[in-house]
Amino acid sequence: MIMNQDRQSRLFNLASRFLKYFFLFLFGFAVAYVLSLSFGAANIAIFLLSSAIASVWRLGLLLFCLIATTVVVESLR
Repeated sequence: MIMNQDRQSRLFNLASRFLKYFFLFLFGFAVAYVLSLSFGAANIAIFLLSSAIASVWRLGLLLFCLIATTVVVESLR
């Protein structure tokens, strides 16, 4: 008996891959921020924080729209 495997669409794979790399980016930023504070480079930490807030906000909003589109497309499929 051959079972039919329900495969995810390319859009779902793209959204999940972007979500994975978004969380890896956040983790890497957190590590860099903690290390720069622990080594006494407060100026670098302030620069990292100010630049990352703008980047994370835009990327998070884009990722949210991609996930919402994926949910709608997968539910219609």
